[in-house]
Amino acid sequence: IVGWSMRDDLRAELVVDALAMAVTRRRPPAGLVHHSDRGSQYTSLAFGTTLRESGLLQSMGRRGHAGDNAACESCLSTLKEEWIKRHRYRGRDQARLSIFRYIETFYNPRRRHSSLGGISPDEYERRFQNRLQTKEIDTIETTRAA
Repeated sequence: IVGWSMRDDLRAELVVDALAMAVTRRRPPAGLVHHSDRGSQYTSLAFGTTLRESGLLQSMGRRGHAGDNAACESCLSTLKEEWIKRHRYRGRDQARLSIFRYIETFYNPRRRHSSLGGISPDEYERRFQNRLQTKEIDTIETTRAA
């Protein structure tokens, strides 16, 4: 999880803020593809503008095909099952801090994923970046594979 946001509504600012966090943290190269479902937040003018200004390309799943976004849905399901449902929060700020801790101190750096060969997302990303730097793969191959 690179960028995330919390709101009490589903306005476009929710995904704009999450994208801004991700772009600030990773500084992706122009042409990176952002894939999402067809929710109104992702089809909003504000989100499209943010993508373009960041040099990112938009990709959306087909209508009625939840499998197009299965990796994201699995991630959200894991977050809810492993963390959110097991805690009671007195307010949004407490929930935000708790979820931040889960993502940044457990999910990304330590939680192993079978879909990543039994390693954490941070380790997977580290290995991927090493392969890019040693020219084992190039960004064109990566774009085609995504």
